[in-house]
Amino acid sequence: MTIPARRTPAPVTTSPAITALVRVPQVTAAFWVLKALSTALGESTSDWSVQTLGPVPAVLAGMVLFVVALVVQLRARRYVPTRYWFAVVAVGVFGTMCADVVHVGFGVPYPVSSAAYLALLAVVLVVWRRVEGTLDVHEITTTRRELFYWATVVATFAAGTAVGDLVATTTALGYAGAVVLFAVLLTIPAFGYRVWSWNAVAAFWTAYVLTRPLGASVADLFGKPTADGGLGVGQGVVTAVLAVAIVVGVGVQARGRASSATETAA
Repeated sequence: MTIPARRTPAPVTTSPAITALVRVPQVTAAFWVLKALSTALGESTSDWSVQTLGPVPAVLAGMVLFVVALVVQLRARRYVPTRYWFAVVAVGVFGTMCADVVHVGFGVPYPVSSAAYLALLAVVLVVWRRVEGTLDVHEITTTRRELFYWATVVATFAAGTAVGDLVATTTALGYAGAVVLFAVLLTIPAFGYRVWSWNAVAAFWTAYVLTRPLGASVADLFGKPTADGGLGVGQGVVTAVLAVAIVVGVGVQARGRASSATETAA
């Protein structure tokens, strides 16, 4: 009796024609680095703007930023690094504010808000799957699919913020412990896809959701004052450092795409 070899997941590939129509980036190591940075930036920027501008002006500014960034992104009709990551950062800021307003402004406990946002995320994914037949980010080639994608991203940021705050502030873990916990949890979909042949789409969205509380916990760990369990670096400093890192990363991606396009044309 022979034992079949373990099947390893085949890499997800798309034809050049389809790739040119996809409106979101390919899932690479650079994507995950920028995603992690954007989640942390969303948390620190939200906290810093609320402290600096006040809750109401900060939320209004975050909403305007979100709408403008989304309109700019949707008008591109293809993946443009600067537009896409600007939209992700704007969604990160606004999604964080949505979660914080529910807890701070309306007094909703973190367990309740976490459950509500996770339920909302599940509803968005279920509706997206039933309407479009797929949740694969490599197939986001129409405006309707892209709108489902951004609705999902907003829900992941809000849910991740609430869950991250729930773990960090209502358990004995604190911010440092939350960073370790979510980093460990993030390895599960990574190993699941690479080693245990998990479905690529399910592994992607699981990892995507988990990067949010991880990034938020990292930002809070460095930005919060020592009296609140942080390292006391300051939200303004953390925001500035993360913003520079994202600008550099997106610039590198944009230059790489431009070089590839030139070589292809040649």
